[in-house]
Amino acid sequence: MTHPESENFYFEPGNLTALVQRVMQIEETTIGSPRQDFLMRYRGRLTLDSERAYDQLADALRPLKITPLFRVEDGRQTIILLDGVIEPKPSNPWINLFLFVLTVGSVLLAGALYGYGGPLGGDLLANLWRGWPFALSLLAILLAHEFGHYTAGRLHRSAVTLPYFIPFPLSVFGTLGAFIQLKEPPKNRNTLLDIGAAGPYAGLVVAIPVLIFGLLTSTVTYLPATPIPGQSFEGNSIFYLLLKFAIFGDWLPRPEGLQGSLLFWHWLHYFFTGSPLPLGGLDVTLNQVAWAGWAGLLVTALNLIPVGQLDGGHLLYVLIGRKARYAMPVAVVLLVAMGFVWSGWFIWAALIFFVGRYHAEPLDQITPLTPLRKVAAVGGLVLFVLLFMPVPLITVM
Repeated sequence: MTHPESENFYFEPGNLTALVQRVMQIEETTIGSPRQDFLMRYRGRLTLDSERAYDQLADALRPLKITPLFRVEDGRQTIILLDGVIEPKPSNPWINLFLFVLTVGSVLLAGALYGYGGPLGGDLLANLWRGWPFALSLLAILLAHEFGHYTAGRLHRSAVTLPYFIPFPLSVFGTLGAFIQLKEPPKNRNTLLDIGAAGPYAGLVVAIPVLIFGLLTSTVTYLPATPIPGQSFEGNSIFYLLLKFAIFGDWLPRPEGLQGSLLFWHWLHYFFTGSPLPLGGLDVTLNQVAWAGWAGLLVTALNLIPVGQLDGGHLLYVLIGRKARYAMPVAVVLLVAMGFVWSGWFIWAALIFFVGRYHAEPLDQITPLTPLRKVAAVGGLVLFVLLFMPVPLITVM
């Protein structure tokens, strides 16, 4: 966007008013000044359905290089005209492909390293292909998630990039995930909801069957009675706990010798702190597919944190509007507090502090969220609660 000092500022206000009168019964008109961020502001009552009114006015103003905003200010419907239109620049798909190829190799390496106890040399490279169950499973989840966003954006004719995958060699997953970028603001809350929610829902459609198959093909064994350096314990979410109980008929990991209320209090403490370790107890040893499915749940939960530009931030914004900005400081405080139990939350608190204060604000904020989309938004936030892991990963040092 540019400011009113450009040539559009000198358009005859009466001509712009005539266009706005096609969709609004105007009660108050304000002409912008060079010190303000708008050309014209109108308050009144829309005479058409808000979504139809926005499309009609935006189409009429686009040849004039003017963008309309629909807002509610002081309880009144408001149309603000801004000088300039966003012209999305084309992306370079070769960058997306290059990053994806690197991520395939990085995730394949992570899968080969999972359970590998040999030297980090030629022997590992010769067995790199053995990581394919993990790589295929995790990449299928991530692709479903990102192309859920991408497909929803394209269906709404919003300019979005192809997914950018982030390789992270020698890490437990081999990747930091992926993201797409909105090249222009979403038209309204319904558009933002569809784009924001499509990723987590599509990812779970793949992640849950992958995890179920992985658990069914994994083994349940007793853990060593003494800690082994490098041994890892995956974190538990409410959903993951319930799924393991549904498959194995037991709350895993189950410590040895605890029953009744003692077992309940153990689980409550273990769920939130990851201690004490269930040494000597019964647990499921995840194979590569189950490990990838569990990682898919973790990635979805992190994306659904209800702040800023994260998927959960979009869901919260479409439900409560600009009040969603108050979620950022609350999230930072909670994550810092949780960081004293799992240090990784300190990094997330820092990330959210810097990027969690900005939201993708729709151009049209008058058009309400449809009832079905309200259910989808609330459902996404409920999924966050069910999938969130207070202690994602515990590694014995």
